[in-house]
Amino acid sequence: MNVLLVGAGGMGAAHFRNYAHIDGAHVQAIVGKTDADRQAAALWGLPLYSTITEAVQAEPIDIADLCVPTFLHHPLALEAFENGLHVITEKPCALTRKSAEEMFSAARKANRQLYVAQVLQFTLETEALRTVIRDERYGKPLDAFFERLSAKPAWSQGSWLLDKEKSGLLPFDLHIHDLDLIVSLFGKPDEARIAACGENNGLRDHLRVDYAWKNGLTVCAEAAWFNAAIPFTARWRVYFERGMLIHDGQCITGYRADGSIDAYDITDPIQIVGGINLPANGWFFRELGHFLACAEKNIPSPMVPESQVLAVLETLEALPS
Repeated sequence: MNVLLVGAGGMGAAHFRNYAHIDGAHVQAIVGKTDADRQAAALWGLPLYSTITEAVQAEPIDIADLCVPTFLHHPLALEAFENGLHVITEKPCALTRKSAEEMFSAARKANRQLYVAQVLQFTLETEALRTVIRDERYGKPLDAFFERLSAKPAWSQGSWLLDKEKSGLLPFDLHIHDLDLIVSLFGKPDEARIAACGENNGLRDHLRVDYAWKNGLTVCAEAAWFNAAIPFTARWRVYFERGMLIHDGQCITGYRADGSIDAYDITDPIQIVGGINLPANGWFFRELGHFLACAEKNIPSPMVPESQVLAVLETLEALPS
């Protein structure tokens, strides 16, 4: 499939490098207006256009991949659908459920698909956790804790990540990773309560959310953009009826109630350097390959379905401030 890369910054470059390893994928052109976009187009030998419409008029394109700041996703997706393209958009696809519904509706009207890049769904650690929950080797899940901590992202171009109207701030940019995983595994929570939050220069830089379900399951998720130069940290643990599964950020270990220990091999056989602040991995390779395969058949993604995307955004919008 011919891909139109919209935005060639850090994430756009990561996607470009992964498309090079996907059979049948060809990045046809770039849409962008920044210095990074111009430099990437020159480096990669690709034509650069100012708009999606302009690119479609000049190039054979099947799908637009939106790797731009969050507030641009909605208008650019609508433009792409108007031009008959499928759309991949980085998360979150929008900052409100209403905007996301408009995007999915536009996709249906154009007989095209909208794919939301929730990349955790394509990691080996998520695959391991999903398998353990499904086969109930430790019984049913009772409680879980997810942690995603980072230094404040002052590096974003024009500091757009620190503008609530453009990024949705910490809940929509960072916490959404874990919430999407939580909803995919356990369903939309019935209750949500922020247990702790912090303020730094007028911005909420820390949150800890307690989620609960009517079946008794409880999940706590912590996210932070600390005003401290800490290394990025992402970990989780899930407590089951007969054991616990722990991901310490590097390895996954299962501790059974009978004292036996299970080691899970999550060594990624695919090692693609993405060029962003992540180790070489196959996350984006699997994600983008999956979306392109679905687009070729013109079917929605079973990995990141519309219902899940909308449930996550609705939950975020309802969080107490």
